[in-house]
Amino acid sequence: MSTSSTRPNRRKHGGTAVKIVVTGPFSAGKTTLIRTISEITVLSTEQDITDSTRSRKAETTVAMDFGRITIDRDLVLYLFGTPGQDRFDFMWEILGEGMLGYILLVDSSREDSLEEAVGILAAFRKMARVPFVVALNRSAGMDPQDEERVRDVLALDEDTPVVPCDATDRESVKSVLLALLYSVVDQIDAPAAARV
Repeated sequence: MSTSSTRPNRRKHGGTAVKIVVTGPFSAGKTTLIRTISEITVLSTEQDITDSTRSRKAETTVAMDFGRITIDRDLVLYLFGTPGQDRFDFMWEILGEGMLGYILLVDSSREDSLEEAVGILAAFRKMARVPFVVALNRSAGMDPQDEERVRDVLALDEDTPVVPCDATDRESVKSVLLALLYSVVDQIDAPAAARV
């Protein structure tokens, strides 16, 4: 993906619109996270699950979720949630086109969620070199041993934020988005500092 495709877009009425992708395994809480923070009614493509082996959830996203949050009059985030199931992975690249960064949401209460996140992260790393954060949904806090395990399994460098998250709590979701925005700013500032 070219660098120009990841640049923020100017909106008609001023300000900058940026695309953020929320990805992660099936049933990690992606749709919930977007619904919690969005200032508009979320466009969602959830369908009922007929597979009896998926007892955790009655619906799954089959194309995308879409929400929006205005940070201030100069910055609007468009949030695109991906399907979590591998059979819909063709949507990952479509939704990832032009993203400024992404959130990898993992259900910390399920061991298999972290394992499923490995393949998703590999696909997104191959797709674009943009900042991302790992958000641990259903996590009451951040135990150093838990963070180390997440970093080891996902092969994260020390600069990648790993943050606890409650996808049903607006303030918690805000902290995840802020962690991502700070990572974006750090990446923008790093090449500028290297040129000085």
